[in-house]
Amino acid sequence: MENSKSLYEHYSFFVERGQEPLRIDKYLMNFVENATRSKIQAAAKLGSIHVNGSIVKSNYKVKPNDNIKVLFEHPPQENIIVPENINLNIIFEDDDILVLNKPAGMVVHPGHGNRTGTLINGLVYHFNNLPNNSSNRPGLVHRIDKNTSGLLVVAKNENAMTKLSDQFAKKTSKREYIALVWGNVKQDSGTIDEIIGRNPKNRLQNIVFHNHDSQSGKNAITHYKVIQRYGYVTLVSCNLETGRTHQIRVHMKYIGHTLFNDETYGGNLILKGTTFTKYKQFVDNCFKVLPRQALHAKSLGFIHPKTNQFVEFNSDLPVDMKECLKKWDSYAKHQM
Repeated sequence: MENSKSLYEHYSFFVERGQEPLRIDKYLMNFVENATRSKIQAAAKLGSIHVNGSIVKSNYKVKPNDNIKVLFEHPPQENIIVPENINLNIIFEDDDILVLNKPAGMVVHPGHGNRTGTLINGLVYHFNNLPNNSSNRPGLVHRIDKNTSGLLVVAKNENAMTKLSDQFAKKTSKREYIALVWGNVKQDSGTIDEIIGRNPKNRLQNIVFHNHDSQSGKNAITHYKVIQRYGYVTLVSCNLETGRTHQIRVHMKYIGHTLFNDETYGGNLILKGTTFTKYKQFVDNCFKVLPRQALHAKSLGFIHPKTNQFVEFNSDLPVDMKECLKKWDSYAKHQM
């Protein structure tokens, strides 16, 4: 690189295929947390933005496959991980991997606004010398959202990290989620194959892009199957071929079935049902029992990095989802 100073990587991106020429200061606003264009331009003046190994100015126009890195002379705060004695619900462990059941409300890795109390803070307390992934996050092979519960696999050595990450990248791992969604899903099963990318109008959301306007989207495939119908809501199983951010939440909203009590995507409103006060009170009670999106990573399967045998792990629905489903089951029976 042109800069001889000791630099630390804060952000790293590969520009998607199909990306039209766009100034890098505008491009990075979609990827850097709490970024403004002026902050990005100031970083460029400091020589902190590199493309394909060279420093660029803020007017550089990105093109497909560019490797963009934002580098500074100090380590990123999220890379300074404080070990914390956090209880981890480990359901399997050997010398190479551990599989754990993450509770809803736990953030997976440190980031803006969540420097402590994360899964990784707990991992580095309980385990020494965990390998870093490509984002310098120890042990982490994949992740699930803060308010999603369920299974995660963690790599305990470099061989496990390499082999497991490869499986997730090549879409050969098996991941099943259970979701409660608004509305009566008409088809007993189906596949959603739609590109997902960041919502340019709301950075907290992702949305479906159609092929002609998917500048920075990624292919995403979700297979769903109805488990139980409750009239105004439906319990579904979702199997992922890809692992995009908010994939199930975005795909189900796209087909008209937003996840129940998903505040980010509008599922915390009454989207289906009557206007009666008793019904509103019933739904509010369901929201209180399940104060987060109704999504649980139920099962996880992959080739074990040492034995080369397929292994699969399952978890029960958490108490909050079970209680919510009991309420809907009782409500549906009384409507018959």
